[in-house]
Amino acid sequence: MKQLTCSALSTASLALLMSVPALADDHRGLATAEIQEWKVPWEDSRPRDPWLHEGTVWFVGQSGNYVATLNPESGEFKRYEIPEGAHPHTVIVDDRGAWYAGNLDEHIGLVNPENGEVKRFELPGAGTKDSHTMDFTSDGDIYFTVQNGNQLGFLDTESEQIMLWDVPTDSARPYGLIVENDKPWATLFGTNKLATIDKGQLKEIELDREDNRPRRLGMSSDGVIWYVDYNQGYVGSYDPQTGENNDWRAPGEINSRPYGMAIDKRDDVWFVETGMQPNRLVGFDTDSKTFSEPMPIPSGGGTIRHMYYDEASDAIWFGTDVDTVGVVRLTP
Repeated sequence: MKQLTCSALSTASLALLMSVPALADDHRGLATAEIQEWKVPWEDSRPRDPWLHEGTVWFVGQSGNYVATLNPESGEFKRYEIPEGAHPHTVIVDDRGAWYAGNLDEHIGLVNPENGEVKRFELPGAGTKDSHTMDFTSDGDIYFTVQNGNQLGFLDTESEQIMLWDVPTDSARPYGLIVENDKPWATLFGTNKLATIDKGQLKEIELDREDNRPRRLGMSSDGVIWYVDYNQGYVGSYDPQTGENNDWRAPGEINSRPYGMAIDKRDDVWFVETGMQPNRLVGFDTDSKTFSEPMPIPSGGGTIRHMYYDEASDAIWFGTDVDTVGVVRLTP
């Protein structure tokens, strides 16, 4: 398969990053990055939201309506067919199989990698039931967002029961979601809020700027939530312990449109400016509060919507709207 590569940071950028003093013994500034991409064999299929499991990269084709794998060593792809019209947004994978969000067909599906069979878990109730982004608890259960249905959801994978919480703010558009310490955190992309489930109740958290539109998020090891503001072009932080909310303007400023993001083991934030063509990878040092030199995505990217960080390999995986799956390999 065709591979596209791009070297790490420019000489000027690398020199700048190396000049940032280490603020702690375990934090020596941003890592350098190298990007590699593989061309997906299914055209105009919008491959997205990859997940790494036991060396295999899983992803979904939102427009192509499939779940698929990439062997990064051989470049081989394998496709699994799913119910017509599912148009999946996310896949998360464990030893039971590949769980995908059937965004336009009101279900969560589980693909058996051995035979390709799909088990459906239907979202209950009336109204829009567009499952969107998902993550596992430590017990293998699943929290998820329901964007236009304006809900957060929970699938008990043993009992196969689904619980849904309504978001009080109208048209809040629950979007990005993570689970940390068995607690879900979500962005409410239609407003300037985050959301979580606390003691069985949905709690909204209002961010300081009214024009803030958080889209993706992550948590650093100190328990601070980091997010990207797609609307105004910021990287932001929210501390659940103190309620403090801060943000920093991305290099592309109002045109940045930061979307896919991930946090590495050094607690640094990596995100993609999708308002720029080609899309640009940017690192944010959460100690020094400085950005790296933006790095173009070799394929252009189109729009990079989600990223997955694998700590063992110190690498970030992503899919693009121009039919590639890629990896950002980080080097301290």
